[in-house]
Amino acid sequence: MNQTYTVKPGDTLYGISNQFGVSVTELAELNGIKGSNLAIGQVLKIPNKSGTNPNNMFMYTVKSGDTLYGIARKFGTTVQKIMDLNYFKDTNLKPGQIIRIPEMYTKEEDMIIPNYINYIVKKGDSLYSIARANNVDVDTLIKDNGLTSNNLAIGQIIRIRVPKSNLDDEIEECYGVDYVPPASSSETIYIVKKGDNLYSIARKYNTSVSEIKRKNNLKSNLLSIGQKLII
Repeated sequence: MNQTYTVKPGDTLYGISNQFGVSVTELAELNGIKGSNLAIGQVLKIPNKSGTNPNNMFMYTVKSGDTLYGIARKFGTTVQKIMDLNYFKDTNLKPGQIIRIPEMYTKEEDMIIPNYINYIVKKGDSLYSIARANNVDVDTLIKDNGLTSNNLAIGQIIRIRVPKSNLDDEIEECYGVDYVPPASSSETIYIVKKGDNLYSIARKYNTSVSEIKRKNNLKSNLLSIGQKLII
């Protein structure tokens, strides 16, 4: 049975696919998505099997203001690779145009589901000032929010990754000896390690993310180092 994911502001097919270690193509086909547009609150089915084809590609719908350079930077590829894949003779794009993007995969051991905070853009803000104030780089902000230019609008919500140092502080403050109900003979107690996520743990023990969340009364996918889970 496929697990599901509810689309949040700033989510992209590319980002969701990396988060769960699946192919963008698989994700799009399973959910009947023709381009790259997602709706906030949309519930996506997540393929059970991770992608394996390093030469795969996915389709992207060009938005107003998009450039090949911005799209290439957003998806970690090059302008030339996009042009070659689409047989382009020039770099001109039209809003609504659907183009092929070469798909890159993230190794499972390198995948970490980041924590985010939401930031509301104020007058005078820029990507550079927001990035500097929150100890992240501009390219990360662009990728996490699916931005294709550096322009911001007052009132716009920007997702910001919580820096690793801040995450460590939070873990130290909340870490303690929590009560864990005794496991039955068919259950295992697993202690969360650095780099773990629910998807990788579920696959390791041949179960599902939803079952782990149900068994441990989890309301989100966030985990803390040292946390004990009933598997």
